[in-house]
Amino acid sequence: MRALNKYRTMWLMVMFDLPTEDARARRAYGLFRKGLLKNGFNMMQFSVYTRHCASRENADVHAKRVQSLLPGEGMVSVLTITDKQFGAIKNFWGRKRRKPQPAPNQLELF
Repeated sequence: MRALNKYRTMWLMVMFDLPTEDARARRAYGLFRKGLLKNGFNMMQFSVYTRHCASRENADVHAKRVQSLLPGEGMVSVLTITDKQFGAIKNFWGRKRRKPQPAPNQLELF
């Protein structure tokens, strides 16, 4: 088994712009969002969700799951980046900062 490293482990970023004009569209939006949460994604920003994956193959599996959740309207983009690239993200906040959400618990198998 290959050791996990910053270049093999991946992050999936799901970015979406879904309509919410009527009750049917809001329901589809809610189901999509709940599906992401059920599949281990965490909200990074409104309409931007992330998930850590152990490998490119694992990321592909989760990208297909996102595809299976797609609502009838709107746009959904899935971006796959390495852990090294994800670690280089620079976040900027306004003057009033909120405490960041705690990191999700990671299961480590030996």
